[in-house]
Amino acid sequence: MRFLTIPTPRHRTRAPFLLLVAVTACGTLGMHIIIPALPATARALGMSIGTSQLTITLYLIGLAIGQLLYGPVSDRFGRRPVLLAGLSLFTVASIATALAPNPAILIGARILQSLGGCAGLVLGRAAVRDGATADKAAGQLALLTLVMVLVPSIAPAVGGYLTAYIHWRASYVLLALFGGVTLTACFLLMPETLTEPLAPRRSMVTAYARLLRSSRFMGYAVGGACSTTAFYGFMSASPFIFEAQLHQPPQRVGLYYLLLMLGVAAGSLGANRIAGRLPIRTALRIANGLCILGAALFALADVSDALSVATVVAPVSLFMVGAGMASPFALAGSVSVNPQAIGAASGMYGFVQMGYGMLCTVVVETWHPGAVYPVACVLLGSALLGQMAMSMAVRAERRR
Repeated sequence: MRFLTIPTPRHRTRAPFLLLVAVTACGTLGMHIIIPALPATARALGMSIGTSQLTITLYLIGLAIGQLLYGPVSDRFGRRPVLLAGLSLFTVASIATALAPNPAILIGARILQSLGGCAGLVLGRAAVRDGATADKAAGQLALLTLVMVLVPSIAPAVGGYLTAYIHWRASYVLLALFGGVTLTACFLLMPETLTEPLAPRRSMVTAYARLLRSSRFMGYAVGGACSTTAFYGFMSASPFIFEAQLHQPPQRVGLYYLLLMLGVAAGSLGANRIAGRLPIRTALRIANGLCILGAALFALADVSDALSVATVVAPVSLFMVGAGMASPFALAGSVSVNPQAIGAASGMYGFVQMGYGMLCTVVVETWHPGAVYPVACVLLGSALLGQMAMSMAVRAERRR
């Protein structure tokens, strides 16, 4: 395969961090920036509301499944060629979405777009870990976590302005331009960060089987998912909590989400500052403690009938601070389990995150839609489960 022999940039052993930020942003930007354009897209292409929502649902499924594929493949053939292939697919599919004349082509292109975009999510994390120790990697992974939080916060606003003042296709065009620029930058600046490719005899199934048998990996992966994507359950129910129960206008609800995202940003920045200064197990105890405290205060506000904007936003923001702090340490720990399968570990970690987030959303939506107590139970239960999982990982690391 000639594509796998593309010459790499000389005199460079580590990927530029800003480039990894752009690479990581592709997958999440593609999911969130088109949300404000969905009604206009449905009208223009004659789609029903349910059909237009498939452009989001199938994109999420593609992100989850794609992460399982890119990791082991990059462990075998290298980060650079696989990343270039993924970004090429993302860019071509983005062009197809911008020009799509009917719903079938749009939905098909969105699936390909997600499969291409998730390459950056997996390989951006893997490239960080390739060039650093676990402690140092945690600091840079904290900044990547911050990017993955800020992009969903800002992207819908950008997409809304593009749709309102330019055209409903403008968001899709921007994705194509962003993908093309990122692909070009990777071709020129991205080195090969993998120093020891996986032996050919090691299959994808073998790599994942070893990770799933590792109590260290499963502890970090499940603990990280419980701390971070449990928030999806809150997001699915929060519009009903804020608008129906607390009687807040929609324009204010967006500001409340921004406050919650700032909590994750604060936690990620805190993780960046303490990475390498505190042992990972100590940092995880602090982070999980904040998650448990925030979830418990939210549950207490519900059972004591003291719900208000303050008693919802403040405790959940505290939970998000803990999640933002725990995520990079959990990720650094999980991808450090097997130095020869960093890509596979990054992919499986992302799949576990997405899967747990979907599970939390389903529980909240089917248990008692619009009620507060299912959300409180999901957050508190996830925080406690995350603490147990992280403790299992730390004990396994000590035994090793």
